[in-house]
Formats: sequence, C-alpha cells, structure tokens
Amino acid sequence: MNLFCIGISHQTANVETRERYAHGCAEEILRSEARCQEALILATCNRVEIYGCAEKPIATDEMLRCLQRSGEVEHADSFYRHDGEACAQHLFRVVAGLDSMVIGETEILGQVKKAYAAARESGSAGPLLHRLFQRAFRVAKHVRSNTEITRGAVSVGSVAVELAGKIFGDLRGRSVLVLGAGETSERTARALNSRGVTDIRVSNRSFERAEKLAALVRGRAVAFDRWTAQCREIDILISSTSAEEPLLTPEVLVPMLCDRTDRPLFIIDIAVPRDVAPEVNGMGGVYLYDIDSLQSIAEQSLAMRRQQMAAAEKIIADHVADFAARFGGSDKAALSLNVRALAPES
Repeated sequence: MNLFCIGISHQTANVETRERYAHGCAEEILRSEARCQEALILATCNRVEIYGCAEKPIATDEMLRCLQRSGEVEHADSFYRHDGEACAQHLFRVVAGLDSMVIGETEILGQVKKAYAAARESGSAGPLLHRLFQRAFRVAKHVRSNTEITRGAVSVGSVAVELAGKIFGDLRGRSVLVLGAGETSERTARALNSRGVTDIRVSNRSFERAEKLAALVRGRAVAFDRWTAQCREIDILISSTSAEEPLLTPEVLVPMLCDRTDRPLFIIDIAVPRDVAPEVNGMGGVYLYDIDSLQSIAEQSLAMRRQQMAAAEKIIADHVADFAARFGGSDKAALSLNVRALAPES
C-alpha cells in the first residue's frame, strides 16, 4: 500500500489561495475517481490536506484535479506531498502542533480527531489510515506529556485577541461581536473574557449555539439576521464562520459606518474562506485583519516553545520508525494490518 499526504497550508500559500480549497471535495470522490482505497480530508483555517493510500502510486496532479473539480490544475506549486514514512512524520508533527502557525497550539488535535471520526463513519478511512491516525493521537499525547511545547501556547483565537489588545490597549470597556459559535469562536470568546471584556455579543446561524457560547462568557446572544446592526455599536468584530461567501461587504457596511462618527471599527477575520470581503479594508474608518495578519504576532511568542521542539521532534522520529517497522514495507505487514484493523493499537 502506498501511503501519502498532499496538502496546502499557511506555510506554502496565503489565505486567498487556501480559501479556494477550504471545502475541497468529498472523500468518496477521491476513492472513486482517483482510485484511493482510503482517503481522509483535513480542512482547517490554516491547511487543507488529503491523506490517502492506494495499491499503486497516484500522481499529485490527479489528486489535485479531484480536489479542484476542474480540468486544469492551479497553484500546484503551493501544494506539498509526503509519501510513506514522510507522510507519517508530517501527520505526527501536525497533531503535536509543530506545524501550526502558533507552535504548540492544541486546537489542531481536536480538528484532526473530528476529521478522522467523520472519515471512519463514512468508511473512507480504512485499516491503514485507522492505524496511522490512532498512532498520531498517541504521539500528540506523548509530546504534550513529555515536553513543555504547549506551555503558554495560544490558539489562533487568542492571537486575534492579542492583536485587539495591541490596537486598543486595555480591552475592558470595549464592545465585541463574535460572529460564529464553533470551537475557534469559543476559544476567542474565552480569551476576550480573560482580558476583562464584559460586553461580548455572539451571533450564529443556530441561535441555540449562540446562546450556549454567550452563557459561557457571560455575554449575550444576537439573532443571526440582526448581527449587521451590531456594527453600529461595537468596537471590534471577530468573525469565524463556515460561510462559503463573504458575509460582510462594503455594500453591507456603508450604512453602519454613517452612524460611527470618529469611531473606527476593527475587524479580525479568522475564517477560511474569509467572512469579510478584502475590499472592506479600503473603507474609511475600518481596519481589517485576516488570518495571515496574525502570523507575525504568533511568531513573537515562539522563543520558549522553539526550545522544546528538539525534544518533540525526537519523540516523533521514534514513533515514525516504530510505525514504519510495524506497518510499512512488506506484504506480510500489510496483511497483518488488515486483519487487526479494528483492534486498538497497543
């Protein structure tokens, strides 16, 4: 079996390029059209990756045509590919937070677990990917238990809040609207709350989810069809939804700005695809930051965690060697894997 990973991330492409692939294609298409026997798609705000295995090697361009759903392959030079042991090593680094924008962040582990669970439920992740991802989860636990890589680590959401703090100084007394109620939004809202923000408003398509998140941070929920009106009152908008098209455009924002005399509106868009049209940044009185803008801030807090990377890389290298020895290379190992696929890894 040929194990491989093909992906694009914040390290190889800007947000404008990444958002083109944020919704990718169905894993079933990779199995039927690209002849993958197993496939798993991991899509986050910072990366879109395909993990797969097949009896015969599959060309990268063939996989990208499925991902793009078009005949012509674009941005091929922004994609990376890892095969065999290199694929295992890459995944282990991803789940351990070593490949993240914020080194050591823990949010990625939950995102990988969700992608794995969905692929297992659909039947797209079979014996080999099952063993690979189960080992990856062990690696993440091992790295975090035996290094200080996560000490003081921050998520993308908390970096966004740090940016707001640099803009306003003391965030107490500021009004913030969090658009979206997913995991990233929850981390962002909690980070705001820890900085003393008491006026946190949460809006989401599911009002029930907005209410739940608002209750966690002693904020208030706003009906999704009324969130734009909040732009007349708030100081900061932090947006992280799964919308496929921009929710906030110049046309939507113009009427709101008329009511904001000498009060700039700071917008931090951490969604991919972006929730806010880039043209908004050219409007007077509006300052827009997207997820790529957060990278420079994240880099400022890496010194201590970088000191722990060598220890983490050693743990990962040991796990890669053991995984390859158990399941890579020989037909006998592959057969053993198929027979024992559903058993928990020892």
